[in-house]
Amino acid sequence: MIKQRETIIETFSAEETFDLGEKMGRGAEPGEVYTLIGDLGVGKTVLTQGIAKGLEITEPICSPTFTIVQVYEEGRIPFYHFDVYRIGDIEEMDEIGYEDYFYGDGLCMIEWANLIEEILPEHYRQITIEKDPEKGFDYRKITIRDI
Repeated sequence: MIKQRETIIETFSAEETFDLGEKMGRGAEPGEVYTLIGDLGVGKTVLTQGIAKGLEITEPICSPTFTIVQVYEEGRIPFYHFDVYRIGDIEEMDEIGYEDYFYGDGLCMIEWANLIEEILPEHYRQITIEKDPEKGFDYRKITIRDI
């Protein structure tokens, strides 16, 4: 059995969350899959915007809630940004050709990935973002686990 590696990072502002994302983007490799789990308003888009900057993408990044996937080709590697919050049936993922992205040559980021666990690749980086109001309004606990 492969041991999972886990890192916990605390951020105390949106800027720190963005900077963490940028660092992750600079280290991202082609073919990697990152999953992003967290409640609405927890900072998933801020982290994703940082990752995009680390990939040298300059166009605006917003969550593709209605389009399901947004593709950015301008960076050092392609960036495939999924938001599967509105997926009603896993077959919808087949219809958009998810395998081309999950197993493609870029970085694949999947928001709300817990909703499609049955089709995730064998290995991926799971990122969970949580708030703790007792530690401050902008506090975030970010758990990064390699699966």
